[in-house]
Amino acid sequence: MAANPRSTFLDPLLEKNPVMGQILGICPALAITTLVENAVAMAAATTAVLALSNFAISLIRKLIPDSVRIIIYLVIVASLVIVADQILRAYYPDLSAQLSVYVGLIITNCIILGRAEAFASKNPVGLSIADGLSIGAGFTMSLTIVGSLREILGAGSWFGVGVFGSSFEPFEFMIKAPGAFICLGILLGL
Repeated sequence: MAANPRSTFLDPLLEKNPVMGQILGICPALAITTLVENAVAMAAATTAVLALSNFAISLIRKLIPDSVRIIIYLVIVASLVIVADQILRAYYPDLSAQLSVYVGLIITNCIILGRAEAFASKNPVGLSIADGLSIGAGFTMSLTIVGSLREILGAGSWFGVGVFGSSFEPFEFMIKAPGAFICLGILLGL
């Protein structure tokens, strides 16, 4: 049973947002969102892995035996994460150093395996790619909001550019772990 293309693309942006609506994939939202640049880079890598893994899994879904499907999904996702990590290391070494081990942890992101199992394994290729891109867009939106709030309040800048001027005293706890929980909690409450 194929999903509705309109709802496949629009639902993850607001009501079925993976982070804010379904409370999935919050580890990156808490760990790497001290700067909005880190949040956007992590979200872009996750979106690429999500869309490409959905594509690959949907393409071979009828060939995968049920007994090894999760292993196959993990191999596909892990291969794509390695490629994403190598691209970051080659073209953005400073950003790669800031994201460090968190890029490798994309493999364990429940959003990716969840979409592989719930959507890509049951739907055609085009719709699966759209699902990956839309879930990735919702994930990107969430990480960008959290990263923006944390950087603006915790450092007084946005994308490294000063926002409030020299008289602003940043709330340093916002760029620490408790600030991530507080920021995400307030956003979830809203």
